[in-house]
Amino acid sequence: MCGIIGYTGSGSCAEKLLRGLDRLEYRGYDSSGISWLDEKGKIKTVKSSGRLSLLREKLGEALPKSSCGIGHTRWATHGAPSDENAHPHCTDNVSVVHNGIIENYFSLKEELIGKGYTFDSETDTEVALKLIDMYYKKEKDPLSALTSAMSRLKGSFALGVIFRGREGELYAVRVGSPLVVAFGDDGNYIASDIHAFLDKTDKYFRLEEGEIACVCPRGVRVTDRDGRERSKEILTAEFSLSAAEKGGYPHFMLKEIHEEPRIISDTARSMAELPIDKIIPWDILDGIIKEEGNIRIVACGTAMHAGLIGKYYLEKFARVSVEVSYASEFRYSDPIMHQGDVLILISQSGETADTLAALRMAKERGVFTLAVVNAVGSAIWREADRSLLTLAGPEIAVASTKAYSAQLVLMYTLAAKIARAAGRLSEEAETAICRGLSDTVPKAVEGIAARDREIKRLAEILSEQDNAFFIGRGIDRYLVTEGSLKLKEISYIHSEAYPAGELKHGTISLITEGTPVVAVITDKNVADKTISNIKEVTARGGEMIIISSDDIDIPPELSKTVFRIPSIGIKGNCEKDYSGIFIPFSAATALQLLAYHTSVLRGCDVDRPRNLAKSVTVE
Repeated sequence: MCGIIGYTGSGSCAEKLLRGLDRLEYRGYDSSGISWLDEKGKIKTVKSSGRLSLLREKLGEALPKSSCGIGHTRWATHGAPSDENAHPHCTDNVSVVHNGIIENYFSLKEELIGKGYTFDSETDTEVALKLIDMYYKKEKDPLSALTSAMSRLKGSFALGVIFRGREGELYAVRVGSPLVVAFGDDGNYIASDIHAFLDKTDKYFRLEEGEIACVCPRGVRVTDRDGRERSKEILTAEFSLSAAEKGGYPHFMLKEIHEEPRIISDTARSMAELPIDKIIPWDILDGIIKEEGNIRIVACGTAMHAGLIGKYYLEKFARVSVEVSYASEFRYSDPIMHQGDVLILISQSGETADTLAALRMAKERGVFTLAVVNAVGSAIWREADRSLLTLAGPEIAVASTKAYSAQLVLMYTLAAKIARAAGRLSEEAETAICRGLSDTVPKAVEGIAARDREIKRLAEILSEQDNAFFIGRGIDRYLVTEGSLKLKEISYIHSEAYPAGELKHGTISLITEGTPVVAVITDKNVADKTISNIKEVTARGGEMIIISSDDIDIPPELSKTVFRIPSIGIKGNCEKDYSGIFIPFSAATALQLLAYHTSVLRGCDVDRPRNLAKSVTVE
């Protein structure tokens, strides 16, 4: 995700900011910039799209003489990568860098325009800036201005702020997104990541929810939303500079799995205020609802598996028919497409060659295209008619984890919004789904990740095998497809996934004594059927690993290895039973950890499996 750095002290802030941004490069970014207070207390800013080297070129060899400033590396969310959208964003009085999402920026922007403010960028950050500026002009006090602005901003955000005329004062605000404050020999720092300053100091503390820090060269004052002063315990970083790139985790994949709760929440909140007609034009959506047009989902690998979950819930919520195709097959199958259809293209990189080819074919035929990508400014992002962004940030491990979870969030949200537009889902239910995605689901996923040791014991069963099977029914058949892919791509175990009912149509002949079979059972409607299939496996000596929701009765004789997942969904007065609709998120995390630990136990290169690339840009 984006990187924040700030410094105030006796040294050169520009030098320290640039070094901090260098150390935040691994987080991924598409633009960068710094702001500082000059000798007269005025705000100066230089920023640039592209790599940090371009920012250094703009600054020149003679760095500004200043001892207080803020810097940022941006991963584009609102607005494409550009100089205008790069951070910091500034007025004459305030400069701001920001990580996170301002959910209510639409309504705040309209209010601020009505008060005479103009906007130069497409970002939600500029809205936060102008809101702070408005209160600073009224209240003449930085802390009061930040407190007032915090009361109006909705979402998850971390801010680094400097104010004109407040020499040596650096402000940090945390609501959701992480931010730390550190103490150095020649000054103090704020940053989104300990790594940014770990070469200078290992003494720091974390800002808690709703806290504001006023950081000065000789001290730090922390207050809460109500202005009450807070005491903080100074911590000592326990890992090396090199390990900090992985956040203390042994592998990027494990780190990225543990980032899923925040990613899910951020992505859900980014979609909460977005009207359906900003995603699909009303005339095309009306045709889909009336069955005059069709929805097709095209993707590759893990992204396609997210599309299968999307199909399930688009059909369940909105009652519209959806087809899902491999991008590599779609363009060569002479697909039937008409004007009025919607083609949804899912790609983490936004550069996947087969998916991009499918997009271009659809546009040639006049089909409306909707992209779901994790990279603003990518080819698919640019060429699609509309685009939705997964806020996973840079995913370094080749095996996709957090990006997949973010794609699921967008699929759920899209299904709920289309269903609401079609009158097939109540406003209450749609709101409950969106709220559940931003609040309930992240907590549930965090709970699964905390049971890491339990899953490692299951992985010990798989780690000594060369073949495995995954089975499930209903929504679970799509989950096991992704679980099987994760296992094979990072552990090199030959693994196949099947709808559980299809085992007896040939595949069960491969089940022999000790053959590992992973069964996922979260769909209560077909649980009894899946249990019957499990009995068929155990009768032939297969060794079961069962991942099941906690509201399904599993006969104790079936398996000694049952991993229970809490059933989570919508509670309240909804027109249908949606009690377990969010379980796929928890099950996906469990399956990812199962694959991860199996790979580690087998001594494989978890983050860089052989023959695989993060972005597939060839057909």
